Amino acid sequence: MRILAPLLLSLTLGSTAVAQQCGGDFSSFVQGLRAEAAERGHSQDNIDAFFRHASYSQRAIDADRRQGIFTVPFTDFARRLISQNRMDNGRRNAERQNATFDAIEQRFGVSRGILLSFWAFETDYGAFQGDYNTLDALVTLAHDCRRPHIFRPQVFAALEMFEAGDFDPVNTLGAWAGEIGMVQMLPEDIIAHGVDGDGDGHVYLQTSAPDALMSGANLLSSLGWRPNEPWLVEVTVPSDLDWYQSGIHTTRSVSDWMADGVQGRSGALPMQNAQASLILPQGRNGPAFMAYPNFSVLFEWNQSFTYVLTAAYFATRLEGAPVFDARSPEPGLDGNAMRQLQQALAQRGHNVGEIDGILGAGTRAAVREEQRRLGMPADAWPTRALLNAL
Repeated sequence: MRILAPLLLSLTLGSTAVAQQCGGDFSSFVQGLRAEAAERGHSQDNIDAFFRHASYSQRAIDADRRQGIFTVPFTDFARRLISQNRMDNGRRNAERQNATFDAIEQRFGVSRGILLSFWAFETDYGAFQGDYNTLDALVTLAHDCRRPHIFRPQVFAALEMFEAGDFDPVNTLGAWAGEIGMVQMLPEDIIAHGVDGDGDGHVYLQTSAPDALMSGANLLSSLGWRPNEPWLVEVTVPSDLDWYQSGIHTTRSVSDWMADGVQGRSGALPMQNAQASLILPQGRNGPAFMAYPNFSVLFEWNQSFTYVLTAAYFATRLEGAPVFDARSPEPGLDGNAMRQLQQALAQRGHNVGEIDGILGAGTRAAVREEQRRLGMPADAWPTRALLNAL
């Protein structure tokens, strides 16, 4: 699932469209979308056919507010998502789509492991692609004032797909946030990066694995994927490392990390002249990974650190890496304690974003700073000891 970075809405459209960006009466909001579509040059017949059955989806709103799974620590999250069945199906699909993956690696340099991983996590290799009406989800989330800048443009992209015969406003189903197909792409991304992988003249991400995989690879390539480079390697770390340097905020050459005692767990670290980050998802006593530049590209697909790390790790497993060493991390904080910590950090002037109990990038950065101020190991892992100290 890719949630796009904020997009600036055009102010060159008519006053009716600009005045009604979100909220208010839903029927009036849809009328505003219709008016904007007309100003964009779409025919009235197409506008009528496209918006005729658009309805408010409370299910989409509920799903948008219900993302508590991302409060689970990495080790538990990874064990929950990476089953033996997903491993076995991944290997079978790798064999079944071998020719497609060969073409992808030659054309885009995107590893099959990465695509298999997102294919697995997004839709269980296409088995369940979502049961939300895509148009209803997009219009509802555009109407909702939490992130209209993300979803409003997707409504008009779906209208373009409808006019091309590639979107059915009544029968197209997908994820709660409007993504479509086996690797869950938003309409704007399908228009910009869809690839006809099977040569039938159409891009069908719901029924054609070659189309979905080639399109996903093209999207990653457009986001800056570096061809034929690694993304994540498990490492071992010495006990006396400067923990403040860990985290995605810091990059150093792999050779410098090695000079400080960081080593590959299963062999020599690749690309020793490359810049990389040391990732400690559960602090200095938990699992450890070296994250290369391609790892950062994956945040354009999904912005959850835990989800991205798990997908990146699963991709390495599908390509032969061993099960990670969980080690013995200190217990983390539950949701209520995490909210207390975020409130304490915010009171000390740190920007942790929403007080939501989720260990996001802002909270990790604040934890790291407070740990260093208090003379604690600054590994960005929030513990009860830190909360008590604050």
